Amino acid sequence: QVRFVESGGGLVQAGGSLRLSCAPSSSESRGYATAWYRQAPGKQRELIAGVTSNGSPYYIDSVKGRFTISRDKDKNTAYLQMNSLKPEDTALYYCNYPSRPIPWGQGTQVTVSS
Repeated sequence: QVRFVESGGGLVQAGGSLRLSCAPSSSESRGYATAWYRQAPGKQRELIAGVTSNGSPYYIDSVKGRFTISRDKDKNTAYLQMNSLKPEDTALYYCNYPSRPIPWGQGTQVTVSS
């Protein structure tokens, strides 16, 4: 079963940066993931950033101006650049398609200390 493999998480201090990567575990005709999600302890998974079918990026208000999505078509990889990290960003981060999603990968843990 094809799943996305997320990587790049870690423990960082508030104000620090991380770049998350996302690639399918095997061939996927739709290519790189077009949306990023996160799930904090005790909370439901939420969509935080993505790209519309028209190609326009979107972000929820809490990450707007700090997070940037991008992709490398040749490497079939999606990225999430996270700057000015806050403790409130602590969560398990996932990537997937916002419509017709494939099974969730293992995610990558981001922990921001104060």
